[in-house]
Amino acid sequence: MIALNYRDTRPIYEQVKDGLRRLIVSGAIADGEKLPSVRQLASQLAINPNTIQRAMGELEAEGYIASVPGKGSFAVRAERAEDDARRRELIARLRETAAELRAMGVSPSEIEALCREEQTT
Repeated sequence: MIALNYRDTRPIYEQVKDGLRRLIVSGAIADGEKLPSVRQLASQLAINPNTIQRAMGELEAEGYIASVPGKGSFAVRAERAEDDARRRELIARLRETAAELRAMGVSPSEIEALCREEQTT
């Protein structure tokens, strides 16, 4: 479901948030589907429940999940301005990464092949 990278410079809660967001946006977690509880996710990922709570709180504030007291948290998938903002952010990050790879001697065709490879996985 969500893979954590402890060598990543981003905080764990951001990795969890991005992982859940990706699953919702891709449709892997369907609109209206109940998410695992904070305790279940914390246990599954072997991290502190407060970390999960923070990630889920931010996702709720961004409109990706909705919490129903006594019922749990549910995925909310709707076309929103945040999707466009996130897309722009990711494209900017991809451009920066591509520029860094070019500076390290990776050819444009190699970068393009990596992007094409990601499309098929």
